[in-house]
Amino acid sequence: MHYNFSITLFLFSLVAVLAGALVPFQAGSNAFLGKELGHPLWATVVSLVVSLAVVVPILITLKVPEINLESVGRLPWWAWLGGVAGVIYMTAALVLTPKLGATTFIVCVITGQVIISLFIDNFGLMGLPEKEINLGRVMGIILIISGMVMVQFFTVRNTTISVSADNNDQEISIAEYNK
Repeated sequence: MHYNFSITLFLFSLVAVLAGALVPFQAGSNAFLGKELGHPLWATVVSLVVSLAVVVPILITLKVPEINLESVGRLPWWAWLGGVAGVIYMTAALVLTPKLGATTFIVCVITGQVIISLFIDNFGLMGLPEKEINLGRVMGIILIISGMVMVQFFTVRNTTISVSADNNDQEISIAEYNK
């Protein structure tokens, strides 16, 4: 068995970690947008429009070659899943982040990502190189699942109850552990 570690792999991994570090900000800002705009789907639309407004100037600045429209008709059905998955993820993030909190939402997302990624790698799906399922990879995923369970178990939940006495409504916040 050959294990691969290099400075290049480390730098690529660091960039991936930094990109991942932005995801909770995306979830939080989209959740706020959904609340302020009146519906989660409006926040999804705004997020996608902002993404487009950011990427188009980058395409122009980098002088990226024009899109190959001839290949569009020959693409496999799953090539379009990125856009669909993006909408589903963004909408789920902005609906669930306020309910679960950023940590619980993201740890659940990561768990789902690594489980499915293991199978995508193993079978070389979507044109990716095959990387076999082995004991080390499975143990790593078991640790991630365990982490997800620990985060959920030890997340303090705030419960707000309303108390009415002498026509003075008051809210009391009670912290309790999710169990």
